[in-house]
Amino acid sequence: MYKILLVCNAGMSTSMLVQRMEKAATEKGIEAEIIALPITDALSKMDDWDVVMLGPQVRHELKGLRTKTETPIEVIEMRDYGMMNGEKVLEAAIKVIDAK
Repeated sequence: MYKILLVCNAGMSTSMLVQRMEKAATEKGIEAEIIALPITDALSKMDDWDVVMLGPQVRHELKGLRTKTETPIEVIEMRDYGMMNGEKVLEAAIKVIDAK
């Protein structure tokens, strides 16, 4: 099972993306646990996940966050985020996890 954490400013903008990622995972037969958290809550939980995917609005936090965890952290592509393309974001997250 893939464990994917999405992080944004308040956790609200990524909630729809989580739903679309879950739908894509179900359609592809992929077992995944996907949640969204605001960055303030995510800081203490990053080690519990296989990958942390940052919303574009918090991409400036990437360098600092990478010093706080061994978990891979990547920024969600702006286009995929804006279009709420759950399938593409799911694929990107799995690619990062599988590359570990």
